[in-house]
Amino acid sequence: MTVAGPPPDLLDGVADWGPMPTAAGEFRLRPADPDTDLALLAGWMNDPAVDAFWELAGPPATTGRHLRAQLDGDGRSVPCLGLLDGAPISYWEVYRADLDPLALHYPARPHDTGLHLLLGPAEARGRGLGGLLLAALATRILARRPRCEQVVAEPDLRNTPSLRAFRKAGFDARGALDLPGKRAALMVRRRAGLSPAGPPG
Repeated sequence: MTVAGPPPDLLDGVADWGPMPTAAGEFRLRPADPDTDLALLAGWMNDPAVDAFWELAGPPATTGRHLRAQLDGDGRSVPCLGLLDGAPISYWEVYRADLDPLALHYPARPHDTGLHLLLGPAEARGRGLGGLLLAALATRILARRPRCEQVVAEPDLRNTPSLRAFRKAGFDARGALDLPGKRAALMVRRRAGLSPAGPPG
């Protein structure tokens, strides 16, 4: 009998990326654990402002299935809790965009790293935290993943606060994408010294 091992590490050790200093405090990622984090994350997902874009409202099992699909997958996506000075404040999905269906919609490069983000507590929103945390994490990704040339994201075009946060974090808008279930903005932060990427093909 063959026992399945952990998925391969396709993202260069997200759990070991360490603390990231920001003007708001010390930020770090911790891989999500359904056994301890599910109630918190499901509560966030049931906030109407979050559900408008994540569409995971419902019982905790709904969020649990979403987490398990990544944790039991092939390692191309790592769901994480974002901690600010030790307190959970955000949920992240760090994923290999070049191995994701998203790569069919833009000029992907090997080892592109994608980001999904939500700020959980309502009081955390509208304070500029999104831009601060995105900037810190994009900088850390480019430092810890030397083969990655660009960090990408595809926020819904209707999500004005998210678009503003990505711009504040140094991401450039590279056009609109028609994705399953949404029309999105392609946001790209490239490694310094590389020529700008073109618009989606």
